[in-house]
Amino acid sequence: MPTSQRRRSKDRKQAIALVAAELFCARGYHNVGIEDIAHEVGITGPAIYRHFPTKQAVLAAAVQELVTRFGECVRSGAHLDVPHDRLHTALRALVRYTLDRRTVARLYQWEGRYLRAEQQAVFAASFDGAVHTLRELLLDLRPELARHDAALLTVAALSVIASPSTHRASLSRTKAERAILDCVTAVIAADLPAPRQKRSRHRRPDQFTLLPRRERLLAEAIRLFHERGYHQVSISDIGQAAGINASSVYTHFASKAELLAAAYYRATSRLEHTVAAELADASTPAQALGRLIDAYVEITFDQADLAAVYLSESENLAPADLRRLRAAQRRHVETWVGLVAEVSPGEEPSETRFRTHAALNVVTDLARSSDPSVTEERTAALLGQMLGLPDRSRPPFFAG
Repeated sequence: MPTSQRRRSKDRKQAIALVAAELFCARGYHNVGIEDIAHEVGITGPAIYRHFPTKQAVLAAAVQELVTRFGECVRSGAHLDVPHDRLHTALRALVRYTLDRRTVARLYQWEGRYLRAEQQAVFAASFDGAVHTLRELLLDLRPELARHDAALLTVAALSVIASPSTHRASLSRTKAERAILDCVTAVIAADLPAPRQKRSRHRRPDQFTLLPRRERLLAEAIRLFHERGYHQVSISDIGQAAGINASSVYTHFASKAELLAAAYYRATSRLEHTVAAELADASTPAQALGRLIDAYVEITFDQADLAAVYLSESENLAPADLRRLRAAQRRHVETWVGLVAEVSPGEEPSETRFRTHAALNVVTDLARSSDPSVTEERTAALLGQMLGLPDRSRPPFFAG
């Protein structure tokens, strides 16, 4: 094959993978077909198969691209002599790449679970190796850190960098890059309290047996949706996990979609009531923000599976439910934005909103960690430093 034809073939393959990644993130892997991808690319369905044998192969190519570029960004400053420059170059490259690929940056985190086990293992090894490299860059700059603290701050920094893919807030490219880098700066420079014993949240085999049937079904559905993904779970699976006949499930929920919506409404309702109670007696904006941080961290850690489902399965909600839940989410974010603006005035609301989404994403990601050094207290302290409690001064080693 002539070089020009090979080049066109490679370009077409990359274009297909990118378009597919955007669709997978927007609609969910199981809600996208080969014909959908072909339509967006502007080719026929059969033409896809000249490049990829299956839809899963398209997903694998898209994830491979993300993981490869992630590693390249992390290594982009390896040739530099100064630890500050190596780390700063890597982080800036990651921020820029994530903003370039904002619509697909969460592909590996959520849709990667639909790859074959051996593919997941290969990608995980590559990704984990790059994360390890980034942690070592941080330790070069801050040798006083314990390794588990450096690991925690590295994960939190990556969560900040990925956060634009979790929301739709609008900000100019220059300001978005600056806002995310400022948050990363606060995370990398953070001082963490000494870790206390992490509160155990391991699920007991009999944990849900005393719940009423409806609550038991909801609890098991959330767990299974998180572990397998919405489309990989059936009503029969949920009923079996709850110890209830599949036919009896319909006494409580008309469909699996209704179960999913109930999980979202449960999360929203609990959050609204808790936030209202915590803010009612606050006497200053700083006190209110501190209480909001503590309450949100506690809820998210307590129900990490529910928080993950809330982020990863929204495309499977009915349109009416999705509209109502997004409106509730916007109201919650605006509560944060208003308090952060009062505590740290002088910033545009759109920039404050970007920082707020970054902080919320850090909580969701850390809540799923099994590392005993990742605790509610330490996560809340990290958020306080990100959002201006007590001080949001910019560390000098990231100046410029």
